Amino acid sequence: MLTTIHTIRMGFDQVYLLVADGAILVDAGAPKKIHLLEKGLSQAGVPPADVRLAVLTHGHWDHIGSAKAIRHLTGAKIALHFKDAHLLKQGLVHLSPGVVPWGKLFMRVHQFFMPLIRIEPCDVDILISDEGMNLNEYGIPGRVVYTPGHTHGSVSVLLDSGEAFVGDLAMNRFPLRLSPGEPIFAVDQEQVRASWRKLMEAGARMFYPAHGKAFPVSDRTVEAKGSGPEFRN
Repeated sequence: MLTTIHTIRMGFDQVYLLVADGAILVDAGAPKKIHLLEKGLSQAGVPPADVRLAVLTHGHWDHIGSAKAIRHLTGAKIALHFKDAHLLKQGLVHLSPGVVPWGKLFMRVHQFFMPLIRIEPCDVDILISDEGMNLNEYGIPGRVVYTPGHTHGSVSVLLDSGEAFVGDLAMNRFPLRLSPGEPIFAVDQEQVRASWRKLMEAGARMFYPAHGKAFPVSDRTVEAKGSGPEFRN
């Protein structure tokens, strides 16, 4: 079954619309960006009511901000890992700590703007477990894979054809990164690397980050050595 991938910019993030026998969203973008999703759905020729599920890759504000508006527009169920679900339920604005010098500086600057961000609290319809979930019942040939490291509750959507929608498990856009690689924010860098290996071992061939262009897992920024890849910042 062929899955069509549509990229919809919603603020600094991009949301992915996946269409096969059904339609789902990966992530919900920043707050108050629902008009951009409506435009993206229209350009893709997908009526809002056809979207049955929104899988949120993690609980940071720029990935959950428009979740409630998406539910209102589409009627889609909201799925989020249980370890991050409280952030959406309570409308909490949160980011992981910087793990490289640029990430730490970026976070210090970002702290000044975080009090201005408002997230509408929203119930989570599906609490994703560490075992993930199958997407076949939503008409998408793939599954949700638990990939912690950026946050404790990070997940990725892995299609049977090898495309992996990884949220912030990888980054590929200025000013976060100049080239594809691991995130500059994380709760556990070793978990990030283990999650990359987990996806590759599960058949991932192409990573689609929330910030930046898709890139092949065999990109020269990642070299397989021994038990897993070497990451270069």
